[in-house]
Amino acid sequence: MVEVISTREYRSKGSAAAIEDTISRALHSAERNDRVVWDQEFPLYRSSVRNFFRGDVIAGAGVLIDTFARVQRGMVSASTLLPDGREFIVEIIPKGALIGELEVLRKQTLNLEYRATSDCELHFFDGRLLREMCANNPQFQVKILLRALARVSELELRIISNAGSSLRSRLAQTLLRLSAVYRTDTQNSGDELIISQHELAATLPASREKVNQCLRRLRESKVIDGMHGKILILNRKALEAYAEGEESLA
Repeated sequence: MVEVISTREYRSKGSAAAIEDTISRALHSAERNDRVVWDQEFPLYRSSVRNFFRGDVIAGAGVLIDTFARVQRGMVSASTLLPDGREFIVEIIPKGALIGELEVLRKQTLNLEYRATSDCELHFFDGRLLREMCANNPQFQVKILLRALARVSELELRIISNAGSSLRSRLAQTLLRLSAVYRTDTQNSGDELIISQHELAATLPASREKVNQCLRRLRESKVIDGMHGKILILNRKALEAYAEGEESLA
């Protein structure tokens, strides 16, 4: 069963390490169940395979489609525009997850723009297949709902964090959260994040200039390293302390 993260658990654990572990467990649980369900339930012969390069738009907001996709390889970002025109990355979708399944079930247009965060492979399915499976299999329908609740719960944690934390604390929390996402790939330990400064600023969200300043201070403190679209976590314990606001980056 997909693990849903509660805000009560978030508050009670009370540390960045525990928060990262909670999100990581939920992501691993979701991915493990997704692989079993999707690989067994969705007949691959009824899918079409498409490959995208990093930065390619997969689907635009406001589009009414009757297909959904499974991320077979790589990762995908889901974003929207803020009132001031800045991009806000709402979610980074890992390997094994679905895209557009709720819109297909509700027969609604896409609310977010989906873009390839890395080179990726997606398997597309006809929306009718998903509706038939939900109508004929109540257990499958529950799995779809639980996974959606897990995604909403994770977003809720981000909103809580953004409301009560400084930018430097939010940046550290975001790096830890993304580390948990990257760790769902068995070839990645979670210490290396392939993300541009623009994408990182859009994920927070915050101005790119201020994010760059915080990243520079983290590099000077030897907490992270890397540049040109890559961030390497060198000192996870120090990053967790920054996420808790226990130390100053100044």
